[in-house]
Amino acid sequence: MDIYLHEKQSILDADDHRFQVVAAGRRFGKSFFAAYKLYEQASITHKVRSDGTEIDLLNEVVYYVSPTFKQGKENLWNVMMDIGHQAGIIKRIQQNEGTITLTNDRVIRFKGADDPDSLRGVGLSYCVLDEYAFMKPSVWQYIIRPALGRAEGGALFIGTPDGKNHFYHTWNLARQGLDPMTEKPTEDWVAFQFRSADNPHLTANEMESMYEGLSEDAQKQELEANFEATGGKVFNYDMFPVLETPPPGGNYVMAVDLAGFSSPEGKNKAKHVLDDHAIAIVKCHERGYHVERVIHGQWDVRRTALEILSAYRKFRPVRVGVEQGMAKNAVEQFIKEYQEQYSLWFDIEPLRHMNNKKEDRIKWALQGRADQGKITLQNDQDLDADKKWVGKFLGQAVDFPNPLAHDDLVDAVSYAIDQLGGDGAALSADDFDIFDEWEPLDLEAGY
Repeated sequence: MDIYLHEKQSILDADDHRFQVVAAGRRFGKSFFAAYKLYEQASITHKVRSDGTEIDLLNEVVYYVSPTFKQGKENLWNVMMDIGHQAGIIKRIQQNEGTITLTNDRVIRFKGADDPDSLRGVGLSYCVLDEYAFMKPSVWQYIIRPALGRAEGGALFIGTPDGKNHFYHTWNLARQGLDPMTEKPTEDWVAFQFRSADNPHLTANEMESMYEGLSEDAQKQELEANFEATGGKVFNYDMFPVLETPPPGGNYVMAVDLAGFSSPEGKNKAKHVLDDHAIAIVKCHERGYHVERVIHGQWDVRRTALEILSAYRKFRPVRVGVEQGMAKNAVEQFIKEYQEQYSLWFDIEPLRHMNNKKEDRIKWALQGRADQGKITLQNDQDLDADKKWVGKFLGQAVDFPNPLAHDDLVDAVSYAIDQLGGDGAALSADDFDIFDEWEPLDLEAGY
């Protein structure tokens, strides 16, 4: 076929991963590329599998799956007809059934994910799952994936984000080189992210018009293919003003949310890669709560203990709390060791979830106070790139309570405000026993 692809579409076409997961903005050219791939794959008549066996693909079907059959026909049928007729490769069409037979007798079928039973019973050599965010993940796991087995077929997941649902889960793990079903390393999966502006056929005036017609959240999701767009469920960006200078007065509290520690054998690797430990330093003052900083990272247990001591030295909080659990028990042993080594003493309070769901606990701690303008953030523009935290905190806040989004930084701040700061915001240092003789601590040198 003599088909013109723009630069970003050509990047996709040149990629040889078996499974491609593509988050793309509206009018990127998803439909045209999907149609091209369907014809490209259906034009192949034989294939050599990984075991060296050559198989005939005549009886293997190519699927185009959309959330509903009707939606698929509306989105792609006319595009398929234009490309197929111009290329002269269509032998027969059955429009009502959504079937296209090519001149090589291979078949492309339109299907709706809302009718899973209609997807069963055939072998597949390739499948496009369009707008996968609006399908049940079981369609892929239990129907499409097994049907690709004999031909070792591939798949293209393509669509616009809809928050952090199963499409995000699939895209995020593929981006890390992990199989989304097993979360194990694989060379089969890859992820891409393209904006609407990556389509060179959209003029500057058209892009400006598209942006003007959408809210900020919709711009990020629909035009920039950004999974971070808020669903407006609990928090939004405007609820957490960012200040250049901290409010006067008050005292600091410090809460630590631990992500857990990997075993020496490397088990739980995926969790260690994805989650951060978070140390929230919050100033409690007469008018509310100022989040001075959230220190975060993926550290081992010794480094975590040193980060906690270093944060204590810098901010001198009147209360320090660590989330209760096995991770606290592990890190507390090293904290005590370093306290003796550096003559730095402070008590650690256990932070408890009180048998409340995390969603409720964070919501109760932050939502009302944020609505009333009582929570502010300190600008992090002067920090090194790897220490910046404001953007990450805001991203987690507006995603909350999506179960596929992370909330480490938000959880640490909620602990600091609710369990250490309380409603008596302006704590007095005289109410606490604080005593230490500090010797400068360097995390790298260890003294």
